[in-house]
Amino acid sequence: MNYYIITGASKGLGEAIVKEMFMQENCIIYLSRSSNSELEELAKTNNVQLFYQSCDLTKIEEIEETVNKVFTKIDLVQAEKLTLINNAGMIEPIKQVGDAAANEIISNVQVNLLAPILLTEFFLKQLKSFNGQAVVVNITSGAANKSYSGWSTYCSTKAGLNMFTRTAGQEQGAQGNKRVIIGFSPGVMDTDMQGMIRTAGEEDFASLPMFKEYHEKGMLRKPSFVAKILVNLINSPLENGRVYDIKEFL
Repeated sequence: MNYYIITGASKGLGEAIVKEMFMQENCIIYLSRSSNSELEELAKTNNVQLFYQSCDLTKIEEIEETVNKVFTKIDLVQAEKLTLINNAGMIEPIKQVGDAAANEIISNVQVNLLAPILLTEFFLKQLKSFNGQAVVVNITSGAANKSYSGWSTYCSTKAGLNMFTRTAGQEQGAQGNKRVIIGFSPGVMDTDMQGMIRTAGEEDFASLPMFKEYHEKGMLRKPSFVAKILVNLINSPLENGRVYDIKEFL
């Protein structure tokens, strides 16, 4: 049995990843603030084990308890491989430094950086006696490597997530175990996040015309397309600590 734990799976890329993993030998546990009735109906139709765990990643003090609850649904004796996909993310605030609200900045850092770090920490702690393979995938962004005016917090958290991925992967590789930690940058996708970006004011986000053009010219990738590439990647040999970019597979 292969187990997959996916955050932010109520919509967008997370939802598409869950659908791509609908195979009977998989058990999928998705974490989000709200459940997804479409996913649950599809799971019943395809006779796939799908579990929902309520989780608000801005409440970082609850993350350890959430991971403990997730592992009550996992049989480590029967498990062959466990995969954690830290997919949840937020773009807000799209504001110039000096104009953003403190609570928005804090929430962004909690969801984009602190949550995946803590989820990875508690995930690995649960696997001390597990002899099978374990993979952590951190969904990152090209914004980790390029500054966008108005995205100071988003760019910074994704850059931090990349460094965490590289460092944690280096540690696991040095231990010579079956734990692999990677990053994956999916590029621009047709998701709610992109819709939110297009509602920003150009005074806050200087690159707004470019992102509107992506939408108008049909340049946004479908989440289902990205999910297929990611799932294929996860099931192939992986380089510990590497941050993969979807452009490598196009």
